[in-house]
Amino acid sequence: QVQLQESGPGLVKPSQTLSLTCAVSGGSIATSMYAWTWIRQPPGKGLEWMGAIAYDGSTYYSPSLKSRTSISRNTSKNQFSLHMNSVTPEDTAVYYCARDQVVLTTFYDYWGQGTQVTVSS
Repeated sequence: QVQLQESGPGLVKPSQTLSLTCAVSGGSIATSMYAWTWIRQPPGKGLEWMGAIAYDGSTYYSPSLKSRTSISRNTSKNQFSLHMNSVTPEDTAVYYCARDQVVLTTFYDYWGQGTQVTVSS
């Protein structure tokens, strides 16, 4: 059974960098052909795909977030991370990590429970 767990600060000040980590257990993040994805849901809005890092380390980003987002991984710890700079209150959302069965297919079979991030001074 694969499990994902997000962690990171729940409150970030505007203009600062948001950093979240997703710890994965029950399966390796380097296993072909999975992609490890960040998705968020602002209050009252739908899910927004942010980006992903594939089993081989390739990264993919939403065009609207690409300029201020990066996704990295630590295979020795079996975890991957999201970094988003220059945050604004519009980045307030529940942030989820999820496993995509094949890169960019949106066939998510495992999700983290989600973590609330609020951007506020």
